[in-house]
Amino acid sequence: MHLQGFLRVTAASTPIAVANPRANRESICKAIRAFGDSDVIVFGELCLSGYTSGELFSQKTLLDSCVSELIALSQSVQTKQLIVVGLPFAVDGKLFNVAAVLCNGNILGLIPKQHLPNYQEFYEARWFQSGAMPIPHEVELSLADSEIGTGSLFRSTMKVPFGTDLLFQCGNAIVGVEVCEDLWVPIPPSSLQAIGGANVLLNLSASNETIGKAHYRKQLIASQSGKCIAAYAYASAGPTESTTDLVFGGHCLIAENGSLLAESKRVGTGLDIAANASKDGVTSFATSDIDLDRIEHDRRVSGSFHQPHEVSFHKSFRRIPFELAYESRPLVRRYDAHPFVPSNAAELDDRCAEIFEIQCAALAKRVSMLPASVPLVIGISGGLDSTLALIVAAKMIDALQWDPRRVVGMTLPGFGTSIQTKTNALQLMDLLGIAKEAIDIRESCLKTYRDLQHAPFGIELDGKTVDSLQLQLEQLPEDKRNDLVFENVQARMRTMLLMNRGFVIGTGDLSESALGWCTYNADHMSMYNVNCSVPKTLVKFLVRYVALNHYDGEVRRVLLDIAETPISPELLPLSKNKQIHQSTEASVGPYELNDFFLYHFVRSGATPEKILLMAEGATFDQAYKPEEIRRVLATFIKRFFAAQFKRSCVPDGPKVGSVSLSPRGDWRMPSDADAAAWLR
Repeated sequence: MHLQGFLRVTAASTPIAVANPRANRESICKAIRAFGDSDVIVFGELCLSGYTSGELFSQKTLLDSCVSELIALSQSVQTKQLIVVGLPFAVDGKLFNVAAVLCNGNILGLIPKQHLPNYQEFYEARWFQSGAMPIPHEVELSLADSEIGTGSLFRSTMKVPFGTDLLFQCGNAIVGVEVCEDLWVPIPPSSLQAIGGANVLLNLSASNETIGKAHYRKQLIASQSGKCIAAYAYASAGPTESTTDLVFGGHCLIAENGSLLAESKRVGTGLDIAANASKDGVTSFATSDIDLDRIEHDRRVSGSFHQPHEVSFHKSFRRIPFELAYESRPLVRRYDAHPFVPSNAAELDDRCAEIFEIQCAALAKRVSMLPASVPLVIGISGGLDSTLALIVAAKMIDALQWDPRRVVGMTLPGFGTSIQTKTNALQLMDLLGIAKEAIDIRESCLKTYRDLQHAPFGIELDGKTVDSLQLQLEQLPEDKRNDLVFENVQARMRTMLLMNRGFVIGTGDLSESALGWCTYNADHMSMYNVNCSVPKTLVKFLVRYVALNHYDGEVRRVLLDIAETPISPELLPLSKNKQIHQSTEASVGPYELNDFFLYHFVRSGATPEKILLMAEGATFDQAYKPEEIRRVLATFIKRFFAAQFKRSCVPDGPKVGSVSLSPRGDWRMPSDADAAAWLR
């Protein structure tokens, strides 16, 4: 197990020699060696005998051979791994389809299948009994070891826990096991195991392939992992089972809390039978690192998970300890560098469409409560955030069939406004047909500087006009461009004008809120903020999506140009060549890193050490040195804690994703909390 709380799990399908337990055990041994770095390995249903053995299940020869090979297998597994295999097992004249759990040379327990399919192609009730019936809590395994000298036969015996009430625990990893059909019933045993504490659920299966079944199987496994707030690993029999009537696909899957982490190829998706049938004793497999800390976090914050359940759901479990090795190792699980932005183009379009409609619906409800005479005001900078808010308002107005001129776009150029952003802002307002106002705030700001007796950047204001001050500001050397009062006056002047004009639609996004990258009581404030839970890395894609799917011609061109504009608050002076000099990412770090940190810090409560480990395997848009990632993470933590006082009094706005910083809903935090423990 990884020192940072990751459990490596493999679901594997091995080649099956039907009714030949020794050959099957040898294949399993090869597979165990191949997955020597996995903490837990689960194999397919009845993998020691073959699922399709039919009437041979009634033969003592097969049953004895399976037990013999199980014991041999357990004795060969001397590593600190949890191994789960399937076999037929007879108890008191009844035959059960069981999962055997092995670790470090021992058989830790046998779990019988509870729900036996006996419909269509399945016929299990002909041979097996349900584990839900009264059964002994312990069984005795007996093995004829060898014939010694005189021909006498020595037998060794071992007592093994038996039942459907077994869980296996190592540290904070608690493993529950069910068998195939157990998952497909209304209340699976794994649900009760999860209520009993299991956070890693394993399924040994023999699910044959039919058209459309695999899709449902994936949905079922992901859904069960989500409902149980657990990991779920599923290993199915493969195509080397008997194909008299059925073909088994070797489908192996691993999910965690509703998300599919790993999936093998199967029959139907290009499984190379010839190449894989004997390679390392594996036909197909899926491996992933399970984040036990995240599961624990999600259970901790989900109040309903621990609420009292029906009496019938209460079940006591025996917990059997097992031991794993703890180590630090590279992860096989790769974390998406952009957790808010799906990498699949179709999924990204679907997400953008859904978020855009949520924003439009939210704004429509809020403004429908206003008198018709109240203008809807947006400060249009020509940047990404204000553009997104504007097109949300425009589409909302169009859906309600209101006069588009009810939306008032105000562009308020200051000392840092570039020609490109101002031009885009004016063009977009014209093209969308909304009311347009342009107010140069520089004169008002200059008067405020004088009233405050503030010399911006040390420049005395006596005799200065707006134009002469602008010129002198643009000559400032790079190391002198730092004046918070100069920035704040402009930001608050804009908000004052917007607030006095009408109902202000806010534009600030989730990432800015996390970092506190806003001026208190300026762009920090509005009457309703449609962007409040949209992260910066997604804003660009939302604008692009709307441009490509809702507009054409000049509107599309302007929106796409805005999507490529550098991110800047445009509060510091322009450069000598009239270009934006102030870069947000130069101050707070790349947004792709900050959004990565934000997601894992808030969504799963990951520690800084764990976030750095996750970032090591993520493929960002540009390469970052480890020390740079560490530096940006430290900046993120400092700013996140310091900015809580701003988040404590933000306007209403719609939640669109699983990460939200609303002080009324998802994130209640004291404004004077200390970040020292996280920084250490």
